[in-house]
Amino acid sequence: MSTDIQIVPLSRNSRDVMRFLKLSYRIYRDDPNWVAPLLMDLKKVFTDANPLFEHAVMQLWIATRHGQDVGRIAGIIDRNHNHVAKEPAAFFGFFESVDDPAVSRRLFETVFGWVRQAGLQRLLGPMNPTTNDECGLLVEGFDSPPVIMMTYNPRYYVTLIEAAGFRKAKDLLAFHMDLSKIPMDRLRRIATKIKQRNPDLVLRPVRRKTLAQDLVKVKEVYNAAWEDNWGFVPMTDAEMDFMAERLKPLLMEGLIWLAEAGTEPVGFLLALPDYNIVLKPLKGRLLTPKVLGFIPYLLGWKCPPRTRVITLGMKREYRSKGLESAMLIEGLKVGMDAGVTESEASWILEDNVMMCRVLEAIGGRAYKTYRLYERQV
Repeated sequence: MSTDIQIVPLSRNSRDVMRFLKLSYRIYRDDPNWVAPLLMDLKKVFTDANPLFEHAVMQLWIATRHGQDVGRIAGIIDRNHNHVAKEPAAFFGFFESVDDPAVSRRLFETVFGWVRQAGLQRLLGPMNPTTNDECGLLVEGFDSPPVIMMTYNPRYYVTLIEAAGFRKAKDLLAFHMDLSKIPMDRLRRIATKIKQRNPDLVLRPVRRKTLAQDLVKVKEVYNAAWEDNWGFVPMTDAEMDFMAERLKPLLMEGLIWLAEAGTEPVGFLLALPDYNIVLKPLKGRLLTPKVLGFIPYLLGWKCPPRTRVITLGMKREYRSKGLESAMLIEGLKVGMDAGVTESEASWILEDNVMMCRVLEAIGGRAYKTYRLYERQV
């Protein structure tokens, strides 16, 4: 054991969280693809205002060597996950480390001990901090920056995590779509036929002025459409409200759609402009002159050239009717009219064959892979 490495527990107070988050700037200072998260937004995840902490606990640690911070990790125990999954598990997340197995080993050993002390047996991750947030380790596709709300990490993290005894639990895929190569005329005809075959169903965009009342319908679809997915844990109303409040400044009308059968919500599409493209120069801080370049995008005067399709799902009884394709086509049309040239759909479970086929049918190709790992402790 390397005795010059110290593991320091941190609280979730503002000062400790900033120390925890600022380590990323050392790890990625020479990485041209890294996009610093907006610190003022990311800090909210760690506060008691996050409803996650009504049913979860989180412990932070940082690794230091010779007075310098060289690694970090979080341990998370989510009682809702353990109830739904019916297993005594914990998560690790927010992992960062210099390229030194001695540092990462000490961090993981600390989490293993914490998990065992809690009487749990299995560790999953990375979760930042749950599957409803950013999760997964990038294992393929290191040649381009991440899109908004997707993880990014150095290639050597794969070696560090697997050296700690973790093995693959599930892969998550990101699909890239070059909109210039999508046959939109043919897709419009397909969308029209889908609507004609389902005259009782209505597709409508969610507007800013209807967001508050539509959020109730979004919650219903979200928790029903993904209930069968591996690793899915329903979000509480408070968690959904918290997420919506964080996303509201980023929403673009025409990229959020609801499918309804009468008054019943049955499907939901959420896409966002990829603000990572314009946030990158800010290095995570809004208090900089460079924010002037971001303001036209935030006010909706300009749109980044890329979007990310975050969620697309239907209640079980309304699947296989083509409605997923119809909603996706509507969102792509709006994006193209706004000057969007490419889109990423992420993340998709590797064994979600139906959604992979939908994306492939409109020209999507899997170009990044994110991995969730597991280990018995």
